[in-house]
Amino acid sequence: MSQFCRKNPAIRRRFHHRVSLLRRCILRVLHRILLCSGRKAANTTYTMLPPALPSPTPPPLPDSDGEPCREEVEPASPAVFHTHELESDLVSLKICLLGDCQIGKTSFLVKYVGDEKEQNQREGLNHMDKTLVVRGARISYRIWEVQGGGKSEDQIPMACKDSVAILIMFDLTSRCTLNSVLGWYKEARKWNQTAIPVLIGTKFDDFIQLPIDLQWTIASQARTYAKAINATLFFSSATYNINVNKIFKFITAKLFDLPWTVERNLNVGEPIIDF
Repeated sequence: MSQFCRKNPAIRRRFHHRVSLLRRCILRVLHRILLCSGRKAANTTYTMLPPALPSPTPPPLPDSDGEPCREEVEPASPAVFHTHELESDLVSLKICLLGDCQIGKTSFLVKYVGDEKEQNQREGLNHMDKTLVVRGARISYRIWEVQGGGKSEDQIPMACKDSVAILIMFDLTSRCTLNSVLGWYKEARKWNQTAIPVLIGTKFDDFIQLPIDLQWTIASQARTYAKAINATLFFSSATYNINVNKIFKFITAKLFDLPWTVERNLNVGEPIIDF
């Protein structure tokens, strides 16, 4: 057999290729066994995320902002983000949503995550998961929504701790919810000093029905508050998917230190982006 292989280089290469494949399969099985046995022996404290199926990768379709819906980013460094104990390619990141009641936080979250995702509740907090397939890794955003209302002070610490971004939301048609922005920011910073702050005005589709002078006043106040808390400002609409995906693309770019090509827009009557 060995003499026959030496006389036929093509068969020899095919033989070595099959041996190499068999060796890798055996090593993978042994590695899996060691991982499972190590997990049983160790008393780990990681939180198990729901198993995520690999997403299909069709050509990216434009969202309502005219940009691809699929984020193309580099995987995070394990020195910065926590990885799943059994799935080394899964990076779990926490984001929290803050704001008054009835301003569209849940609608915003459902629009981004998708209607098919299950909504979970934990001690008065809503949270949903969104997994992005990226180059060589998967990023799982676990997004926590503080419902607001009387128990919000108890919910803020749990939502804000370990979050990489804090989204503070207000209703563009309600001045009182805008006036609450600074209070939400101060409470969040008590528990998290490093998260990326983002200020989001919701219900832009209703906002553009207001008189133009009132639109200008609200937009000016929102920009002032955004500068005061050093946050990027977005006007959005969950109903028409305006700037919803773009906000999370911005967060992803900031977290992974990637260039961001979205232009600033300060035109009243249009969905403002100010940074």
